[in-house]
Amino acid sequence: MTYQFAQYQYLWLLLLVPLFLLGYGLWRSMRRRRLSRLGQEELVRALMPSWSGSKGWVRAVLFSLATGFLVIGLARPQIGAKLSEHKTRGAEVMIVLDVSNSMLAEDYSPNRLERAKLAISRIVDRLQEDRIGLIVFAGTPFVQLPITTDYVSAKMFLGSISTESVPVQGTAIGDAILTAVRGFSADSEKSRAIIVITDGENHEDDPVEAARQAAEMGIKVYVIGVGSAQGQPIPMGGDLLKDKDGSIVVTRLEEETLRAIAQAGGGAYVHAGNEEFGLNPIIEDIRKMEAEEFNSVVFEEYNEQYMYFLGIALLLFALEMLLGARKSQFRLFER
Repeated sequence: MTYQFAQYQYLWLLLLVPLFLLGYGLWRSMRRRRLSRLGQEELVRALMPSWSGSKGWVRAVLFSLATGFLVIGLARPQIGAKLSEHKTRGAEVMIVLDVSNSMLAEDYSPNRLERAKLAISRIVDRLQEDRIGLIVFAGTPFVQLPITTDYVSAKMFLGSISTESVPVQGTAIGDAILTAVRGFSADSEKSRAIIVITDGENHEDDPVEAARQAAEMGIKVYVIGVGSAQGQPIPMGGDLLKDKDGSIVVTRLEEETLRAIAQAGGGAYVHAGNEEFGLNPIIEDIRKMEAEEFNSVVFEEYNEQYMYFLGIALLLFALEMLLGARKSQFRLFER
């Protein structure tokens, strides 16, 4: 069993608990000093027979404990088995996503990159026992998610992707394909595919040769072209991206290059549409591959425990309010 807090930042509020007690103690001390100016302590107590000193401390402790349980509840404690091994049968798919600045063009809604992420997310929802990996690239590639069947983590990593995920701008498609080739698991030999999602503009290496090398290893390379032939400007920081001469940069889809990559990789090329992005027919083709059996380690979902802590906090708050500040007629809290 493992434990974790889904919203651990709230735990900092636990520092308030000792501050409550310290503050109450200082208030009691200041109150005692003020009352001592009125006369002897015994005489002053006689003038306030219904006031209970010890009851005040009981209420302060109850309030502090209730606050502590409330904070822990807000932090969402969870319990569960963190890792679990499963045997699965399916294909391995590496999705290679272009995150260069040109993917911010708005010929798709809201832009090329966000539309591609939405399409990938929907495909992840449809996966059953296939393994998926995610690589982002611009001037250099970066493995965002190693090959896995942990679809929850896949969607989590997908949501964090932006054009800032890779610090070096450019479009190194070939290097990204070779990185994907190296990302497949060692026990995978048959059902392997790479899906490249890019506008293909300003490629800096030889992606066709990289796709050919992948095909020689039995890996199919599919390509989804994102963008339009007429091109679109690139929004950057509230303005449009301009070149060194001050002219607005227009990014266009390089279909000829992308078709050549798909052909060399033994896969297929699809031009992404606004409605059906292009991943569906490719996934259907991948499903026809011979399924392989894998041992997969995935993260299990945790069971939420916050409701118990919030319930205890509510009970302690209610008890603190019901106690009141006066002495009990049964003299349970009287010194």
